[in-house]
Parts: sequence; C-alpha cells; structure tokens
Amino acid sequence: MAKILVVEDDPDISALVVHKLRGAGHTVLDASDGEAALAAIRSEQPDLVVLDWMLPRMNGLEVCEAVRADAALDGTRILMLTAKAQEADLERAFAAGADEYLQKPFSTRELVVRTQALLARP
Repeated sequence: MAKILVVEDDPDISALVVHKLRGAGHTVLDASDGEAALAAIRSEQPDLVVLDWMLPRMNGLEVCEAVRADAALDGTRILMLTAKAQEADLERAFAAGADEYLQKPFSTRELVVRTQALLARP
C-alpha cells in the first residue's frame, strides 16, 4: 500500500487517524508540527500527507506551499484535515496546493475513502 504522513498537533486526533489509515493497510508516519512535517516529507517522500492547518512552528498552508515549490516532491498528494470551515479557507488551501480538503469533525470512513481516492489518482 502507500506511505502516508499524518501531521496533527492534537495527539488524540493523530492517534485516531494513524490507527484508521494503518487499519486500511498503509504505512503511516506522524509529525506534530510544521517544521518536523516538512523535514519528514523531504526525507521519507510519502505518497500522501494528511495535513492539519493550525500547527506550531509552521502552519499547514506554509508546509503545503513549500511542498509544491519543491520539484523533488512533485508527486506528493496533500489532504488538508482542518477545523477551518469558511469558503475562503477552502479557497486558500486549494490555492496553496492542497489536493483534497476535509473538515473537522470528520468521519473516519470518509477520511479513508478520500485517502484511497487520492492515492488512486494518476
């Protein structure tokens, strides 16, 4: 299956997402702040990053923009998983390079389905 990096500063949400994605057969790594996430993305080159917006040290939009600016990470897919729910937030996330957007609170089933759909894209 795929290698996925979960970037979430809330340990309970992180544990839930990691558990569900591992249960779906993926190799899952985690990070709890934006700088650690970017370092892990560069070193591990995951197929997919499940990325929170509001993170310490570097927010999710900044991480997303840095990934999109790095040609070596061109194939990395990004699913924003965030409590930000305004239309303008959605627009900003997609403008930064997010491939998918899922609002908290979220269904773990929907998370797995959207993850599978993103990974299936060519």
